[in-house]
Formats: sequence, C-alpha cells, structure tokens
Amino acid sequence: MVSSDTETEIEDELGRVPSWIDAIAEPASDHSWRLVRDLLFGETELTPREKGLVGVGAAAAINCPYCTHFHKEEARMAEATEDELTEAVTLASNTRYFSTVLHGSETDLEAFVEETDEIVAYFEEQEAAAADD
Repeated sequence: MVSSDTETEIEDELGRVPSWIDAIAEPASDHSWRLVRDLLFGETELTPREKGLVGVGAAAAINCPYCTHFHKEEARMAEATEDELTEAVTLASNTRYFSTVLHGSETDLEAFVEETDEIVAYFEEQEAAAADD
C-alpha cells in the first residue's frame, strides 16, 4: 500500500488510485509510483507521443495486454494515429523476430557489432554524398 501522501498525489494526478497499485509490495509502492510519475508523466527527452509509442511497442513485444491497452490509450491521448500504433507494434515484432534468430543461431556479438558499425558508416557516407550533390 502506498503512503497517504503518495495516495493523495496519485489521486491528484490520475483522478483516482488505480487498483493495481495494491499489487505492489509496500516497500516498493511509493517508489513504483515515482517511476510512473517521473518517466511517464514527467518532462523528459521524449515527447508524450513518443513515450506512448515506445510503450506500445514494448508492451506488445512482452505480450502484456494491460500495458498494451494503457500505452495505446496514452499514445492516442498524445495524438498518435492508428497507423503509428500499428507501426510501433510491427517494429516491436520485427525486433523480437530478429532477436530470436540472432539468439537461436548464436550469432557472435562482436562480429555483429563490427558489421553494424560498417553498415552505419556506409549509410553516413551515402548521406554525405547525397548532401554534396
């Protein structure tokens, strides 16, 4: 259970204390709320729309219907389109798919990093060449 001060803060921020707060063990409850407050609702480097889209992708990748629902609503409130929500989920599935391939084939991480660095350098060269044209 959260402290009375935290309960008041949650009610002020959300209009109510969600029932799932009670599922968090007391030693972590106030801290858990602060994580939500500061990362989700606080001013950070990401816009609310970006946070919602990241949340949707992560929630879909971990197969969490609770988080998927919450983050879709969060993104919609920040004016993300349905096409953007679909793309976020598709990107997450792409990451999960290739993660499975890379882990299952036991791809060498150092070689992967080197190849990725070469690809990034190639892209940067192509962009520089296009800018010179």
